[in-house]
Amino acid sequence: MTYNLLINGKLVAGDATMDVINPATEDVLAACPRASKAQLDEAVAAAKAAFPGWAATPIEERKKAIAAIADVIEANANDLARLLTQEQGKPLADATGEVYGTAAFFRYFTSLDMPVKVIEDSDAKRVEAHRKPLGVIGAIVPWNFPLILMAFKVPPALLSGNTVVLKPAPTTPLTALKLGELVKDILPAGVLNIITDANDLGAELTAHPDVQKISFTGSTATGAKVMAGAAATLKRITLELGGNDAGIVLDDVDPKTTAPQLFQSAFQNNGQVCIAMKRLYVHESIYDKMCDELAELARNAIVGDGLKQGTQLGPLQNRMQFDKVMETIEDAKKTGNVIAGGSRAEQKGYFIQPTIVRDIEDGTRLVDEEQFGPVLPIIKFSDEDDAVARANASPYGLGGSVWSSNADRAYAVADKMNSGTIWVNKHAELAPNIPFGGSKNSGLGTELGEEGLEEFTQLKIINMAR
Repeated sequence: MTYNLLINGKLVAGDATMDVINPATEDVLAACPRASKAQLDEAVAAAKAAFPGWAATPIEERKKAIAAIADVIEANANDLARLLTQEQGKPLADATGEVYGTAAFFRYFTSLDMPVKVIEDSDAKRVEAHRKPLGVIGAIVPWNFPLILMAFKVPPALLSGNTVVLKPAPTTPLTALKLGELVKDILPAGVLNIITDANDLGAELTAHPDVQKISFTGSTATGAKVMAGAAATLKRITLELGGNDAGIVLDDVDPKTTAPQLFQSAFQNNGQVCIAMKRLYVHESIYDKMCDELAELARNAIVGDGLKQGTQLGPLQNRMQFDKVMETIEDAKKTGNVIAGGSRAEQKGYFIQPTIVRDIEDGTRLVDEEQFGPVLPIIKFSDEDDAVARANASPYGLGGSVWSSNADRAYAVADKMNSGTIWVNKHAELAPNIPFGGSKNSGLGTELGEEGLEEFTQLKIINMAR
């Protein structure tokens, strides 16, 4: 299959090529176009030229185009899901869910409007608040959820009248390029452009003087570089960055019934989820039982190629992340007790057995840093306030959760936790209508919901004397 960039409504070859690796086999999956700086400039110029016309297009017409994209995604769900599994590694069922979720997120934004709000209408004056598009949006998407995280950015940007230059991650570019091929005739030329790189064009896009906003999802370290790069032109930024989400399990929880939910919260997509549960605080009275239950689930998990029937956990997405997670596991063997997993799977590919580490404390690498892989530290606590203080001590603040058989008790604990989202008796649930964003080093701004839509707009006040 041939893949192309999408620039100004046309499918074009890259000025260079790069290989995309299937993480389950470590073989080359496809040759992918690699855009040059000149092609990036062409994409931005096309988006800039298309902006006035798209911004002037009635919102109902923009909604029809976005809905048409959702229809095309659903119509090609099987092919997109298979390609997603091959380039990302996740099981085919999960990839299929991501594809349909992407369509649903696109469709959700067609339900929103941006009406003029009247702030005051008196004998003295009339004051109106308008929401206007910004211009060219640079959307930078990571490799863990290449499609649905794109859907956090592209549909609200388009709905609000902006044009877009989308840059997928270098290791998972194919689904984005395939989407570009599928939707190129739905939108006017230049409204959506898709370019790829080898981690060398992000800074160029971020600093580009004709780009008015960057919406970035990725690591905190890279987010800081995006923020610095955007500073020279004072462009808007939304940063959805790393997390070290804590789960707090109170003493009234049944370990046997709760452990499967906790396991899914930590190991979904192999732990390669910004809001995955990455450290688990369990009350001392149920600590041993919970550790045993989670270890049993880890030992029984089916690890393999995502295209094979029954696979629960695929490979890590890329070699760099695989090596990082293995280093973290080796360090954890010195600071805790590995009771499940702890080694790479005996097969070709970036496979790691799901790993449970008990008898480990705050101040260790596994607990304090974001592992972004299939490793869960379980930390014992005796006092609820102490558990909250330890959960809050992290520089991250993306999400967290509290688990209890008493909803009021759990709510009281959740209210003390400092993160953008706190779940009660669940973890990592997102929906397109629920605003999502982090605190502290986990990001700036908001995605999803009406608040996420407004992030792609300029507030304009018209204040008229009577």
